[in-house]
Amino acid sequence: MISKRSFMAAAAAMALLTPLAAQAQDQIRMGYIADYFGTSIAAIATEQDLWSKHGLEADLKVFTNGPIQVQALNAGSLDFAYIGPGALWLPASGQAKVIAPNALGYTDRVIAQPGIESIADLKGKKVGVPEGTSGDMLLRLALEEAGMTTDDIEVVSMDPSTVVTAFASGQVDAAGIWYPFVDVIKQRVPDLKELSSNEAFFPEIAFPSSFIVSDDKAGDEAVIRKVVAVIKEANDFRRENPEEAVQITADFLNVPMAPLLAESKLARLPTSAEYEELSAGGQVANWFGTLAGLYEQFGKIENPLPADEFYLGDFYVNK
Repeated sequence: MISKRSFMAAAAAMALLTPLAAQAQDQIRMGYIADYFGTSIAAIATEQDLWSKHGLEADLKVFTNGPIQVQALNAGSLDFAYIGPGALWLPASGQAKVIAPNALGYTDRVIAQPGIESIADLKGKKVGVPEGTSGDMLLRLALEEAGMTTDDIEVVSMDPSTVVTAFASGQVDAAGIWYPFVDVIKQRVPDLKELSSNEAFFPEIAFPSSFIVSDDKAGDEAVIRKVVAVIKEANDFRRENPEEAVQITADFLNVPMAPLLAESKLARLPTSAEYEELSAGGQVANWFGTLAGLYEQFGKIENPLPADEFYLGDFYVNK
């Protein structure tokens, strides 16, 4: 039989432990983009309750692209965010820090209206592109490969949904855009031409999407480690359960599964253990450094930071 004194001691201990457990949940605000690779980690973490497992409470906010998320980070309305490779120029110019790679994507395309057969045929044509995104990066790479620059075309800056409308209505001759938007455009212009893909530049140039942290939050090492732990566990779930991961993401976004399933196949997905090894060996930093160098070459930024100054790889390898 438990004595009154023992019962009171146990009750007091529980009263002390309960507030401590509550305090362990760090609140974060995290951005995502409503496509498969921009949402799947957040969706899986939510469905699998990984946030609370790792001591976090996440307020998730949807955005249309990476640069807008970086603006939100700098304005103090976000702590963490997802960006595609096209927005890497922002952390490379000191506006955020990368904490983890996501996927090595090749969802981007340069597409053109029927009758335009090559990048060279874009000379003097109107090309719609979301500025500062991976579609913008691919367009510049494809032009360079063809001996051209953006001065040889008429660049029309627009957001992704406007690219869909403008291309479908013939207001632009071509676009630098990515799946699933390419699939949506194909439904309206089924005989469009795919002129370039970022897969064509691999392995010389990799296109990693990534997760970033605001400069204000970059000093909070304990929270960053928790967020990275969530990302790594969700990454491995996504790799090991590809169709379930797509279904979870589709349910999270309340969209049909089929377009996301098609998009999910357009990337290389290393395991978290492989990313740890690649980070420790410097390869991940090299990917980011190469992209930063390209942005400097294209005149997007000047004097980019060394990759090891904007990629906090030690958090990924648990140093």
